[in-house]
Amino acid sequence: MKAVGYKKSLPIDAADALIDFEAAKPEPKGRDIRVAVKAISANPVDYKVRKRAAPPEGETKILGYDAAGIVDAIGPDVTLFKVGDEVFYAGSIQRQGTNSEFHLVDERIVGSKPKTLSFAQAAALPLTSITAWELLFDRLRAIPGKSVDPHTLLITGGAGGVGSILIQLARRLTGLTVVATATRAESQKWCLDLGAHAVIDHLKPIKEQIEQLKVPPVTLVASLTFTDQHYKAIADLMAPQGKFGLIDDPPDFNVSVFKGKAISVHWESMFTRSSFQTLDMIGQHMLLNDVADLIDKGVLRTTLDQTFGTINAANLKRAHALLESGKSRGKIVLEGW
Repeated sequence: MKAVGYKKSLPIDAADALIDFEAAKPEPKGRDIRVAVKAISANPVDYKVRKRAAPPEGETKILGYDAAGIVDAIGPDVTLFKVGDEVFYAGSIQRQGTNSEFHLVDERIVGSKPKTLSFAQAAALPLTSITAWELLFDRLRAIPGKSVDPHTLLITGGAGGVGSILIQLARRLTGLTVVATATRAESQKWCLDLGAHAVIDHLKPIKEQIEQLKVPPVTLVASLTFTDQHYKAIADLMAPQGKFGLIDDPPDFNVSVFKGKAISVHWESMFTRSSFQTLDMIGQHMLLNDVADLIDKGVLRTTLDQTFGTINAANLKRAHALLESGKSRGKIVLEGW
């Protein structure tokens, strides 16, 4: 089968940062399904792994987590899917990735593809939907329901992949006031179009902008990017006994700034369930099915922003470069071989 991978951790502009190669088609065992991959999307975790995790000497590591495709074969213990089913999912960080024609994934972290979306549109959703859903409802404990919730959710980096789905989930499924941050005019418009009540610029003093909005107390915060640059200012503006959630890897992060207000700090990693085979691992299967249902009902929309052509090393290098620049919006998708 065709695949895209890397042998050494190199800068994205290096010739061999990502390479096209041939690999053996994997065989499913246990609860694994084999998916004929039709579309994938790129995420920041792709380039972070490429930079930090060189494969063993002589091996080629395949990146990629998001995928949409068709079940091609199933393991003997599979009960949730059959050959021919259309699926979408974000794979395990501990296994070979989705940048390959065929991919093995545990059925418990796979959902049925939204019927109203193409494979490309569906591939934009899994990793960011899981991250946003778990962050909002499992970590920050936001209350689902349309009743008015007298609190504000602040989302830093609202125009990125996770922010783009988090804004929708919070606006459509809760009564929270949703305030996102973005700097460029097109990114601010993107956040408003997705449903944010207001957008502020995180390059300017955040507290003063929040005060000018006259929104309910900022009780919940989803810090999606550059947490090290903003968390002290956010701690200053947050309401006492709030919840601060983050998904990035801040080089500087001192939780003591939250102590005086008894603000709890919550990490979100959508790979936790698959990495540790948690008892609730199947929750990601159910979560993705819920997302697909909300998409098909018109409650949520895909966050696909750009398509970069077929799945190959050259196009994936373009995707990595744009993600590394910090200027991407929504999701980048590649489709077909």
